[in-house]
Amino acid sequence: MNTVLALSGVVIKELYRRKDFYVLFVMTAVLTLLMASVNFFHDAKIVRILKDVCLLLIWISALVIAITTTARQIPAEREQRTIFPLLAKPVSRAQVVMGKFAGCWLASGLALLVFYLFFVVISGSREGTWPLLQFAKAFWLQWSMLGIIIGLVLLGSVLFTAPSSNTTICFVLIAGVLLLGRHLNVLALQQPEPLRTIVYVLYFLIPHLEWYDLREFLVNERALPGLVDCGLATLYAAIYASTLLFATWLFFRRKALNQ
Repeated sequence: MNTVLALSGVVIKELYRRKDFYVLFVMTAVLTLLMASVNFFHDAKIVRILKDVCLLLIWISALVIAITTTARQIPAEREQRTIFPLLAKPVSRAQVVMGKFAGCWLASGLALLVFYLFFVVISGSREGTWPLLQFAKAFWLQWSMLGIIIGLVLLGSVLFTAPSSNTTICFVLIAGVLLLGRHLNVLALQQPEPLRTIVYVLYFLIPHLEWYDLREFLVNERALPGLVDCGLATLYAAIYASTLLFATWLFFRRKALNQ
């Protein structure tokens, strides 16, 4: 466990040495401050629209940080040839996978927490309400979802040689799941057999990331899912991420590192 924590600490330090987080945070801060100024117009609809834009930007920023940070972990170790002294310490390949996952997940969570804290402070100070439990649920579920995404990208970093191709493919897959995943069961009803069964199987196999998108609840100040539902969603994310990590380890343990 100490080895896993040490590896994860390196990943966290790497994230905050790069400019990705700071650029995305400044963009989010600008839009959030714009939201804070629209109360001058006394138009609640404009406030809701800008809150939705800010939360969308937080989602996009979190995805960009999680995917780009994870995609370069193992390929960078192989390219710089630091993977060989690392495994000679000795550190098992399973510990490398777990350390990289833990580091990327914690780093993404810290970045996401900064985004949410800034948004909550600005939103609460202008609107006079502080729905901390609502934002805590939204943060936790989004962070849980990032665990699935990091597991997927980590698997891709073992399967694909270049981080750029892995990043592009993962962005396309994740965007497709978020936009189309919820509609596959409806689409299956309109298809003849055996295509209907194939679409249904695909619907149940893909990770349903849209379950973790609670922006509409926050913008319209609707009650978020209860603790039991949040717990089940967290369990779903944990099982899916664990499956992806196990698959990553299976491929990584058989992969020649000098290729």
